[in-house]
Amino acid sequence: MQTTISDAELKIIRRFKENVYGRKPNTNESNQNHDGKDGHWLERQMGIVANADNQPDLFGYEMKNNTTNKTTFGDWSASYRIFRDKEANLTQVDFVRIFGRPNPDRDGRYSWSGEPVPKVNRPSPYNGSIMFIDNMNNISIVYNYSLDPRPNKHLIVPIRFQRENLILMRWTKEELQKKLLNKFGQHGWFKCSKNKNNEYCEISFGAPMTYENWIERVRQGIIIFDSGMREDSNKPYASWRANNTYWQSLITHTYPPFPSILDSI
Repeated sequence: MQTTISDAELKIIRRFKENVYGRKPNTNESNQNHDGKDGHWLERQMGIVANADNQPDLFGYEMKNNTTNKTTFGDWSASYRIFRDKEANLTQVDFVRIFGRPNPDRDGRYSWSGEPVPKVNRPSPYNGSIMFIDNMNNISIVYNYSLDPRPNKHLIVPIRFQRENLILMRWTKEELQKKLLNKFGQHGWFKCSKNKNNEYCEISFGAPMTYENWIERVRQGIIIFDSGMREDSNKPYASWRANNTYWQSLITHTYPPFPSILDSI
């Protein structure tokens, strides 16, 4: 455990110990179908006011909740999206239907998620699109008609898009770096974890992040773009995530045992 603890971290640890530790989330008043109901309870207990301003949650630290497999850095849409380009004459629904696929388990609802979305180390096996990082550390998703393996692609893809090197999305280093550092670059982050009984049992802290390290993990395929875009919603669902094993590797210290100094402040 670290030898010195900042005042901000002590305040966070105290809130966790007094309001969260050993407790199960009480979500009786929440929508039981909402995946984020536990997170909303945790925010209330920690005194965090929900917002979408891409700033750290508490005293310069970003808070992450207990998750099963992956933890999200942020819902960060691309700086350029082809369906926001007036010259493309394309809606978000059009985009999902052209480059996404129908889900038979959802009455054929189209989504741009899973196989249709490429990873840096894996072109999309569904539509042949690719993701790459250029030498300026910008990220792009590009569609090449010649690489699209769909046998009926000529019926799906409008003629104006039946070409090579069509940029579907692009994240600039400037925008991504700003979003990452705003949330994780001040004092760092902390995560509240549960035990098998669904009780919060520990709080872990990680150091501030840098864009250079983050983009390298994207290049390695450790951090992925996990799109959930679908035709029945206008939300972007543009999450960047990593497996919890990676987040675990970033932890610098964990409580309990709680520092004795808590009893004197």
